[in-house]
Amino acid sequence: MDTRYKLQFIANQNGQLLRNAISNQGISKKALTSIKFNGGTILVNGIEKNVRHVLNEGDEITIIFPPEEISDGLIVEQGELNILFEDEALLIIEKPPFMNTIPSREHPTGSVANFVSGYFQQKGIHSTVHIVTRLDHNTSGLVCIAKHSHIHHLMGLQQKRGQINKQYEAIVHGHVDLDEQQIIAPIGRSETSIIERVVRSDGQYSHTDVKVLKRGYSNNGEPLTHVRLKLHTGRTHQIRVHMAYIGHPLVGDDLYGGSKSLLNRQALHCVLLEMVHPITMEKLSFSSDLLESLKKLMNN
Repeated sequence: MDTRYKLQFIANQNGQLLRNAISNQGISKKALTSIKFNGGTILVNGIEKNVRHVLNEGDEITIIFPPEEISDGLIVEQGELNILFEDEALLIIEKPPFMNTIPSREHPTGSVANFVSGYFQQKGIHSTVHIVTRLDHNTSGLVCIAKHSHIHHLMGLQQKRGQINKQYEAIVHGHVDLDEQQIIAPIGRSETSIIERVVRSDGQYSHTDVKVLKRGYSNNGEPLTHVRLKLHTGRTHQIRVHMAYIGHPLVGDDLYGGSKSLLNRQALHCVLLEMVHPITMEKLSFSSDLLESLKKLMNN
């Protein structure tokens, strides 16, 4: 059984070169080269053709991409995945806290990528793991994974255009005064740490919307605020840096001034992902409830 990823579409005009029709599907030059030299095939009405072939309206084009190899060094593992959605192109999962999205030198196993590679192997899906939306080790919630490099390419274009809507909820220290606000402050690396980011004038443009959902207190009387956050840019640690910048670090985020006395990880959860399906062009929306461990931080 041929398990290579296939893309099919119908030519919509006479006299168009196959190369141009393929380009209009968002297939990159790199992917086209890989198709040509690494075991892919281009068919028109079931017959193999080269990219200089002239199409007729109504011709059926089938692009068969080369099989993908698992990334070097990625350890294939069987593990539990909470899958919310799956089709031939995408996989949407809920990531628990204390799990890497991708393996690191210190933690080569137990990541989302390790478990997804095992899932692909179990299902006979010949693909490596392409993470579209990544979460920090301690952040929980929704993660989008592409099941092929071409899909990853198309989703990357959506990200660059700001067409993927990512929203989070967090519990932060103190009472945030404004019900709604925009934080537009450039983020760059700290001069004293390879991990920490800071707001700095020469940093990258960064934009976060903040909406207060609830103000309350912890069991020991500490003021806390439950906020909803929308990212317009995707900088490393953006939410954590921006909330610390306005004086309200996330509960549990000791890297940016939060305290671990109430929670032993940053109180941050990706609650919403919205995007356009890269093949069907259908609008997709996925939601994830805030975890009970975060809800119970505020007792009123």
